[in-house]
This record gives sequence, C-alpha cells and structure tokens, in this order.
Amino acid sequence: MLKRNTLHLGGAALCCALFLSGCANQLPQRSEHEERIERKLLDHSLLIDAGEPKTLGLPQRRVRVHEQKTFEVTAFEVTRRYDRYTPYQPWRELYEIPLGAVAVVAGVGANVLNVVLLGSLPDTVTKDWISYGFAGLNPFINAESNGRSQQNLASIDEQRLDTRMEYTSMPWAERPVTVTAAGKDHELLTDRNGILRINLLDNPFADQDSARLGTLLLTVTDEQSDTSAHASLIVSHTLRGKLDEAHRLIYDDLEGDDTAEWVHRVKRLSELGLEEEASELEQSLIELTRNDPELQEGFLRALTQDAGRLVADPASL
Repeated sequence: MLKRNTLHLGGAALCCALFLSGCANQLPQRSEHEERIERKLLDHSLLIDAGEPKTLGLPQRRVRVHEQKTFEVTAFEVTRRYDRYTPYQPWRELYEIPLGAVAVVAGVGANVLNVVLLGSLPDTVTKDWISYGFAGLNPFINAESNGRSQQNLASIDEQRLDTRMEYTSMPWAERPVTVTAAGKDHELLTDRNGILRINLLDNPFADQDSARLGTLLLTVTDEQSDTSAHASLIVSHTLRGKLDEAHRLIYDDLEGDDTAEWVHRVKRLSELGLEEEASELEQSLIELTRNDPELQEGFLRALTQDAGRLVADPASL
C-alpha cells in the first residue's frame, strides 16, 4: 500500500513539474554571430641550412634550422540561435495578478486615448501593457522577465566565407638537433633563433678522436608530424690534422705558463689559420690579467712586438 502511494505521489510530482515547465513564458529568440577560422595543415617540412662550403676548413660553423608549414585556412560565419523563456514560479502570481489587472485597465485606457490622438502613442503603451496584463492575470504563466530569462540552444548555422592558403616559416627554436660524428650521436640544442653552433674544439667533439671525424650528419625530427630533415658536413683532412694541437693550445693549463708561452699559443693558433680561436684566447688572457696591470701590460707588449698583433685597449673591453 505504501509503495502504491509513493508511486502516485512521484507520478503527481512529475506531472506537476512537466506542467509548470510547459507554462514557461516564451521570449523572443536571440541570435549570436561570430567568425570561426579553421586551419588545416597540408604540408610540414624541416630545412637545415648548413652553410657553404660543405667541407669544413674551420672548426666552427653556424647551422640554421627552420620549419615551414602550409595551411588551408577557411573562414566560417557561425550563427547560434537560442530559445528564451521565463521559467514559471507560482509564488510570483501573488503580485503579478493584481499588477496584471492594473496593466490591462491601463492598456485599455491607452488604446482609447490613442484613438483620440490619432495613433500617436507608442506600441509599448497600447500593446505591451495589455500583453503584460493578461500574462499577469494568467495563473499558469509568469509575465515576461529579461532579468530571469533562461535560454536553450536551438540551432547552429555555419556559412563558409572564403578559403585561402597560408604559409609560415619559423626558426627551429631551442629544439634538439642530432649530430652524428665518428659513429656517436650527440643531441645539441638550437638557440631561440634556430641557430646551432658547432665547435669541433668544444664538447662533445673534443673528446673524440679527431682522425675519425670524417663526416658530421645533422638530423632534425618532429615526432608529432613524423617529419625529418638531414644534412651533412665533411671535415677536411687538413682541419682534422689541426684539431688536436689547437685543443692543447686552448685548453691546457694557462696559469702555470709565463707570458711568452701565452703569446706563443695565440701566435700558433693564428698560424694554423684559426684566427677566431686565437682572438678568443687573446681576450681570455687579457681578462685573466685584469687584476694585475703590470702582468697585463707585459703581455700586451709581447703580443704587439713578438706576435705582431693589434691589441685593443683593455679599458674598452
């Protein structure tokens, strides 16, 4: 018996809820317009610019890596339409019914007056007052209220506007490049401009046998699009013969040597044709002697007289 009463009460509640929702006061439909852009990737390629010549005669090389993408760009105009309504709340009838009666009387009076004034009164007075009044008098719906309105998505319409091709070229910024040298893979990173600086006198190449550094194979891969690119640089036989000596001249202990040995190292690097490395070592030694003006002056004098180098004023460094 109790179960049957429960079912009756549940059914009554459901019917009541459906009835009240069915009595919602419908408002004018609202529309939203926006433009949507759809980009479809058609082609993705990676490019490695290893510079010229392809045979390395010097230990340093700047390699530029960038990626190119081709997109099909389609613009759509999207229109969303919403059904709006004022949800029914029974307790509002306590004040809507008397207000509705007043609005009906006022609306009728406004229509009579409008006849006298030859239709000069606005519709908000002659029509809207009467509409609001009858809605208020109806105990099964609430009067329209934009403040309480709710909405449901009724439909979505999309209209294609145009289609165009878009091309982008961006640096392979701070991304990995695999450099294979003497059978070993080394993962190096480009800078924010997509430039990879290779220096055979620096790690990880300095620890390898220079005689085996025949070819450098450069590989970049984008795993998301399964796109890759390759390039190679040949290390000349002449350069390979210089690397071991140049490495000792640059990285062997400097503080245990005198200025004559420092000058010899700078001069010898220049004689090997490694002018960039000679200048870098020269500047490092000038910086090393900054706190000893006498030692620095002697080193600079020796550089000028014995090595024939033009040395910048240390105060400007």
